[in-house]
Amino acid sequence: MPSPRTARAANTTGSISNEKFEFMSLLTNRTSTPETPTSRPRTSDSPVHRKDSSSSQQQQLPEEDCMKLNPSFLGIALRSLLAIDLWLSKKMGVCARDGSSWGSARPLMKLVEISGHGIPWICCTIYCLYKSDSSAGREVILNLLFALLLDIILVGVVKGIVKRRRPTQNRMDMFATFSVDKYSFPSGHATRAAMVSRFMLNHLVLAVPVRILVMLWAIVISLSRVMLGRHNVTDVLFGFFMGYMQYSLVEYFWLSPNILPVLFKM
Repeated sequence: MPSPRTARAANTTGSISNEKFEFMSLLTNRTSTPETPTSRPRTSDSPVHRKDSSSSQQQQLPEEDCMKLNPSFLGIALRSLLAIDLWLSKKMGVCARDGSSWGSARPLMKLVEISGHGIPWICCTIYCLYKSDSSAGREVILNLLFALLLDIILVGVVKGIVKRRRPTQNRMDMFATFSVDKYSFPSGHATRAAMVSRFMLNHLVLAVPVRILVMLWAIVISLSRVMLGRHNVTDVLFGFFMGYMQYSLVEYFWLSPNILPVLFKM
């Protein structure tokens, strides 16, 4: 019967030999079987690689995306002004609906709207030109007709380019509208009011009360566009400025009454 010391030595020797055998078998398996792609550590999963890839993606962002992520001061200012414009236009649209705060004044505002419409002005100007018997009067009326036609053309071109929709509170019940009248920028009534009022104040001999009435008419026409919900505030302001400058264009291309026989022959 073996002694306990001998048994412990034998067990120790056996465990060492077993460990050697397992290590050798593990070594032979690793050398004999090729390394599969799944056994390799994926570099994309490492945090360092993820950090590098994210930084490279940020570096490779196009300039447009960078501008969207970092908006300029000008863009923020324009958006703020647009929001103020829409808010103020909605607040001032007190006659936009019959149930608005000033809805009872809507018929009166629509009469003011017709007084600034282009068709009545063109028809009245053509009639006055036909009935005029003086050369100076024909010259003034002819250039007023030229100014009205120029206003319609320029406003239609700008509306077709900008294509800004009318305010949401607007009702499309306007008098004699055309295809471009579905757009809002600029206000054709405001351009016409500014141009006609400046034309009349410079080329017609008017008394002081009449001159004041002409200026008030231009201001009321412009305000009525916002009160009826037809236009935003910026549409009216730009339209008034545009009409004021159109008069300078009419003065530059001032027509002579000698052109009338040529027009009648055509």
